[in-house]
Formats: sequence, structure tokens, C-alpha cells
Amino acid sequence: MKTAAAILVKTAEPLELWDIEIPKLGPGQVLVEVIFSGACRTQVMEAMGMKGEDKWLPHCLGHEGVGSVVETGPDVSRVRPGDRVVMSWLKAGGYEAGGAKYTHKGATVNAGAITTFQKMAVCSENRLSPLPKGVPADHAIMLGCALPTGYGCVVNTGRAKAGESVAVFGAGGIGQSAIMTSVAMGLTPVIAIDLSEEKLVMAKAFGAHMSINPAKEDVMTALKSATGGRGVDLAVEATGQPGVMRMALDCVRAQGGRAVIAGNAKAGEELTISPGLLNQGKSLLGTWGGDRARSTFLRS
Repeated sequence: MKTAAAILVKTAEPLELWDIEIPKLGPGQVLVEVIFSGACRTQVMEAMGMKGEDKWLPHCLGHEGVGSVVETGPDVSRVRPGDRVVMSWLKAGGYEAGGAKYTHKGATVNAGAITTFQKMAVCSENRLSPLPKGVPADHAIMLGCALPTGYGCVVNTGRAKAGESVAVFGAGGIGQSAIMTSVAMGLTPVIAIDLSEEKLVMAKAFGAHMSINPAKEDVMTALKSATGGRGVDLAVEATGQPGVMRMALDCVRAQGGRAVIAGNAKAGEELTISPGLLNQGKSLLGTWGGDRARSTFLRS
């Protein structure tokens, strides 16, 4: 059996549409018909060669989506044919089957444990979770990456509490998810920061109390004004720009302020900070997809 797939053949060049041969399913592998796929910024960066040398070319792409189970391999126990599933790079329960290998004209086409830029995909069972009842499939794409990451930045990594203030740098999928989570938890004020007025309007629709466009006003001045000069309790960075990461740490309060970095910088870029900021009791925190946030959304 073959499937159409968008293949990364060479970085910084357009993906190529190939008909690739689907391998026989091994232990823990699941064949999924992809219904919807997201396009995370990190996947775009990978395709453009911004994440450094790619040793797996040619290969499939895509790490978030929604699909329908077509067939299961040996030892699969959590899903069965006909189930609609959320597809995610974040691990859930079940068998760890690793990546798949397809073929095209006799050559190997590599794939990770989850890929979604194709009609049919062989996935590891532990990258799939049953689609929650009542959640539309096109909305559920957010459960594959952006929503659990944004949620986890606030709840797990950031350890936010009701009444605390938060600044979210970058109002894309992860940032908007962090904003919605902060509003739902009772953080105040919730401040959205982005160069796009359209995204800021969306952030306000999701409940943000305040928005800042760096092209129109000084971010640090506006944040100090909004917090009485003390700085925010929590900052979530979702832009991937080292300068913004540094600003996120700058803007949190001394003695307890936390800056969570979710954005992916380009390969070779570096973040420079003053050690004095850490001596003030500020924390600079990394996060791995919201630090186990997916299990909160998709019990498995």
C-alpha cells in the first residue's frame, strides 16, 4: 500500500509530494488516516534548515494532528480500528515503537514516531490518544502541541497561582493557549505582547486584560506601569527570539519571578543574560512541551 506524503528532501527547499510505500506494522505501531494536520513553527524551522544539520533526509514531517485508526500492529492495546485519535509528538501511554521507515523507488524514507504531513501515517502507539468526546476534530489539532505546551508553561513549569500577574510574549498557538489558561486560572493582569495587531485582538477575545505592541510602545515601561513597578510574577516566552527571552527574564519581579522559555531559537543563536538577575531571585526556566501537560488533557 502506498500513501501520498510531503517529504523533506533537502533543507531550505520546497517539500516534494511523493507516493511512499507503507511498511508492515511492527509491535506497537498504528496505521492512521490523517484527517487534519497542524504546522508547528518548529517543523517549519526544521524544513528551512534553521535547526541545524539534518541527518535523516529524506524524511516525513508533521507532529500534531487528528486521524482515524486504520490498522494496529502487535501489542497495541489503547486504540483500535475506527477510533479517532489526537496525534502528538508528546508521549502518552502505550507502546514506544519509535520511528517508521517507508520506501520510495527503493530508497528509505525516514519518519519519527509521529508524522502528519501525509494521507496515511505509521505512528507509535504512545503518540496517540483517543479524541475526547464533544471536541471537533479540527479544534483538537491544538491538543497535539500548542494547547498542552501553553497550558503547561503556566501550570506546570511556571507554577502560577490565582491572582498572580503574567506577561505572554508571542500570541501564536502556544501564547494564546497560555493566555487562555491564565485567564481560566484567575491570573491578573494577563498581558499579551505581540507585533501583530490581529493576534492581539484575538488575545483580548480570549480574555487578556491588556495588550502591548512593541512597535508602538516600550514593553518594559508598559509592564512596570501595569504592575506598580514590581514586574510580573510570571512571563511566558513563545517567540524563539533570544532578545525576547532576555526581556522575559528582565520583566519578572525580584524574589520569586519566573520566566518560562517555550520558543525555539535558530541553531547557533545564543542567549546572554546578566547573572545579577538570578542573584535577585528570578528564575529562568525551560520547558519540554509544558512538562507532562498532555496527560492532564488526555487521560490514558
